[in-house]
Amino acid sequence: MTTTAPETPKAAPAPSPQVDDLRQVTRSRVEDLLYLEAELLDDWDLDTWITLYTDDCRYVVPCNDTPDADPARDLVLVDDDHLRLSCRVERLNSRRAHREYPHSATSHQVSNVRLRPVVDGTDGAAELPVVTEFVVWRFRGERSYTYAGRYHYRLRVVDGHLRIASKRCVLRMGSLRQVSDVAIIL
Repeated sequence: MTTTAPETPKAAPAPSPQVDDLRQVTRSRVEDLLYLEAELLDDWDLDTWITLYTDDCRYVVPCNDTPDADPARDLVLVDDDHLRLSCRVERLNSRRAHREYPHSATSHQVSNVRLRPVVDGTDGAAELPVVTEFVVWRFRGERSYTYAGRYHYRLRVVDGHLRIASKRCVLRMGSLRQVSDVAIIL
């Protein structure tokens, strides 16, 4: 008879250092946030992952044939505000997400992190635009799928910590045929 050790509970991520001025944020600080996001997604710790986002966040995945699509007037694959993103997290955490139960194993890779000059957001709050390249591997059963593209983030300071105000995932693939769908959070 074999016994397995009980799973060690996951520790909550350490709070990030206080941010006083968004213009003084370094690429290293931004990379720490983005790497934490990738780790939480790969660990399927979606309840903690969503805390990295602002209450007025936006998560958009445009169709691959219209990467510049505006969700207000164009068809997109995903256009979630905080409420819809919370519902997505709740569904993915339950057995109701038939495409993701049991969960796929994923590996989110973020690279080529580039910070742009700070701008005023739609509500006047300062935002830091960040552009990165990404590859997400998804392993489900005997199959593997690869998503590749570019992330466009807008980061904001909330209660002294960096938070994600928006994330736009522009896929570089010409077709979704090889991956079937976007059932995971990119």
